[in-house]
Amino acid sequence: MTSSRATLNQVAERAGVSLASTSRALHGSGASAAMVERVRAAATELGYSPDVIGRSLRMKKTFQVAFAVADIGNPVYVEMMAAIHEVLDPHGYRVVVMTTGDTPRSTADLVRSLSSGFVDALVVSPLRTDDELVRAIQDSPVPVVVIGRSLAAYGIDSVSTDSAGGIGSAVAHLLETGRRRIGFLNGPLDTTPGEARQRGFDDATAAAFDGDRADAEVAEDFTVAAGTAAARTLLARVPADGTRLDAIVAANDLLAIGAIRAVRELGLTVPGDVAVTGMDDTEFGQFFEPSITSVSLGSAQRGRVAAQIVLDLMDGAEPGAAQSLVGPSLRVRESTAAVEGTGGAR
Repeated sequence: MTSSRATLNQVAERAGVSLASTSRALHGSGASAAMVERVRAAATELGYSPDVIGRSLRMKKTFQVAFAVADIGNPVYVEMMAAIHEVLDPHGYRVVVMTTGDTPRSTADLVRSLSSGFVDALVVSPLRTDDELVRAIQDSPVPVVVIGRSLAAYGIDSVSTDSAGGIGSAVAHLLETGRRRIGFLNGPLDTTPGEARQRGFDDATAAAFDGDRADAEVAEDFTVAAGTAAARTLLARVPADGTRLDAIVAANDLLAIGAIRAVRELGLTVPGDVAVTGMDDTEFGQFFEPSITSVSLGSAQRGRVAAQIVLDLMDGAEPGAAQSLVGPSLRVRESTAAVEGTGGAR
């Protein structure tokens, strides 16, 4: 290893390739896998590290893309972040994760601050959207892609999913396993996911049995603790006909875990007494006991699509032209297994 800082020229000489090829290989763009391996081996041997600050100043870029979400602890966002990094890293971009808070104003403030030279682009997944946030995104001098509700009407690039349809598939599955009274455990209705998932539940149960064997409870937020508290209230209700709740559709996997806790507090079992479904298909739900039947909304795929749109926008694509929809799919697991007396379609 050299005593002074190794240069890009020295890496090129050691690898036996041109300076331009060395740069492309280190930035993961326009180079073969064999050349990338060769150049990176030479860089490691020489102890070379790129001059990020100098590169940024020369190209007037930060080589940073922000991913802004309401709750960085939510496993859905963690999965999205990993997928965004997977797409952007080979192109030399770092992903900076930021917390927006849960109000449109706090998200708008963050968009305005990040677009003032801190990052080259922004991927944001807001819980709530209003006119101020829309204007902040429209006015941003750097590309912004929204993961959440479609904002095509405002000329904003977005990646959305069919939450309502996903809830409908969960309700249909529970009916097929013979469940007779279904409760819905939702998050705040003034959020994008809360509104869409409530609409999906209402439509599905109205079509199935005029909604007369359905009930709903709204949790304070989309967390396990809030889900447990709201599920206690939901399970405590006794309808006029005395038919006990035998299934709960939860608006995400964290609420589903909270629901299972509340069911067990009553000395009941899942799925024997009460079947439970979630949404988002997170690892938390997959490895919980029992494993949770959940609607996948393609979190990783939404992250990958959003990251590719960002790259296209930074490469000169027309803003507002990208409107992508990632469809839902039901993943059946132990928490809705049919038991004696409930199996089969009615």
